[in-house]
Amino acid sequence: MIFDFDTLSPNRRYHLITQSLVPRPIAWILSRNDNDSLNLAPFSFFNAVCSDPPLLMLSIGRKEGGEIKDSRRNILSKRDFVIQIPSRHHAAAVTASAASLEYGESELASLNLALADFPGCSVPRISDSGIAMHCEFHEVHYLGPAEQAIVYARVRQFYVSDDILSETNGRHSIDAAALDPLARLGGAQYASLGELFAIARPS
Repeated sequence: MIFDFDTLSPNRRYHLITQSLVPRPIAWILSRNDNDSLNLAPFSFFNAVCSDPPLLMLSIGRKEGGEIKDSRRNILSKRDFVIQIPSRHHAAAVTASAASLEYGESELASLNLALADFPGCSVPRISDSGIAMHCEFHEVHYLGPAEQAIVYARVRQFYVSDDILSETNGRHSIDAAALDPLARLGGAQYASLGELFAIARPS
């Protein structure tokens, strides 16, 4: 079956794309609201785009009523935020943090998540996340009639738990199996890594 995207609604396009581009990494974003509370939300339109400067890409839309999403508002106004890579054991909390709340109401109030200071950052990190990145707003582009925001985030500090980090000949390695990252599929589905394998690249 061939789908003509010119004849489909944006919602139907979204569901086809998100069920096809799988698995997707999840950016679990902590940002600070105007009332100084913390906002926590997951985004899976997310990836790395550059290493010099170190830039990540976040695609952030709007709430159902058209209002700008809280994470986007905070990133553009506060500039400082933290991206966690959630693990499989975070799945329930990641899902709960996707709830639409009134601006200034913190998702953390109903979640049993411990926080840790991130020196040099105005936002803490989730303490049991294996990876957390202190980011700052770099640039934004707007796409389409709904003005989807493509936000570029510059990584300033990169936290990796000692439990999943090793070093050989001056090069650091992150144990992907120990990180056990949560991956996003379509609908309500998630995935974990499953079997890992390696194939040597040609010289």
